Amino acid sequence: MSATPPADGSERPGRIMSGEMAEQPAVLRRILDEGAPGIREVAAAVAARKPRFVLLTARGTSDNAALYAKYLLEIRLGMPCGLASMSTTTAYGARPDLRDVLVVTVSQSGGSPDLVASTGAAREAGAVTLAVTNNRDSPLAAVSEYHIDILAGPERALPATKTYTASLLSLYLFVEGLRGGDGAAAEALPARAGEILARKDEVRALAARYRFAERMVITSRGYGYPTAKEAALKLMETSYIPALSYSGADLLHGPLAMVDNISPVIAVVTDGRGGEALQPVLDRLRGRGADLFVVGPQAQVAAASAGFVLPTAGIAEEVQPVLEILPLQMLAYEVTIARGQDPDAPRALAKVTETR
Repeated sequence: MSATPPADGSERPGRIMSGEMAEQPAVLRRILDEGAPGIREVAAAVAARKPRFVLLTARGTSDNAALYAKYLLEIRLGMPCGLASMSTTTAYGARPDLRDVLVVTVSQSGGSPDLVASTGAAREAGAVTLAVTNNRDSPLAAVSEYHIDILAGPERALPATKTYTASLLSLYLFVEGLRGGDGAAAEALPARAGEILARKDEVRALAARYRFAERMVITSRGYGYPTAKEAALKLMETSYIPALSYSGADLLHGPLAMVDNISPVIAVVTDGRGGEALQPVLDRLRGRGADLFVVGPQAQVAAASAGFVLPTAGIAEEVQPVLEILPLQMLAYEVTIARGQDPDAPRALAKVTETR
């Protein structure tokens, strides 16, 4: 005879991920109130070093946050930057000249050996090194010259949710600090995040539509592209649905051929230039009869098969990714529950991935 689950829901599948998603408005508020002064100090110190180039180093969810930082640095500062290939250092032993280069390493735990080793090697090669982590006592923080604590609090669910949005906001404030900005565009994010997370029933209904999907395609452009990549990762690691993420421009260069009226296509439509650049892609998708799900402004959602309207009125395009990912985190969670799986504990995964 099976035991009756506790009345408090403590054994309910997905309860940890659900709880951590719900913490995000408070985490964002904490960063703005408590973390912002320290982030500005770090930004001022780094700016005084006058780096000529930025290398971003990360894995998994943190890699998507780093990609967001790449867009910020290139658009807001006009600073050239790239995503590092850690194996060139850790596997091949390359030691490039990194004088006057800023190396930003993003990691929730700060414990992955390849991140620590490549950051240490970068510092030895003359780089200015900055770690952005959720653990001020981590090996990565210790090996880096500067550190930003994203203040998300302990994260126990294997799928990262609150550490992702906390990383986005912290990186945004850092880039604003580099350019002498005050980061005021982020002030409304905690309240808007709360509005989105309260719409659980709406997302649950959408999840019922997609619970039997065998494949998903997720696309965006500009600031929304990291959101597409992170949404694909969340769907794959929780529900095990193969989810392919593409820049809208790349989708047109071949992969569009696989789009049909069966496999859902999720389009993240940022309200701004990124959404405008995605419009020809949306037109092509509709022309192919795609099952199109849009996360974005009301007008774009109304023209799709399904969607989630984002409350982006008055929100600057560069900070919208903090909001865009929330309904997609919820969708991954709800689809996983609908498929009878536990999003707290995806198979074959560990919280700290020790790549070398």
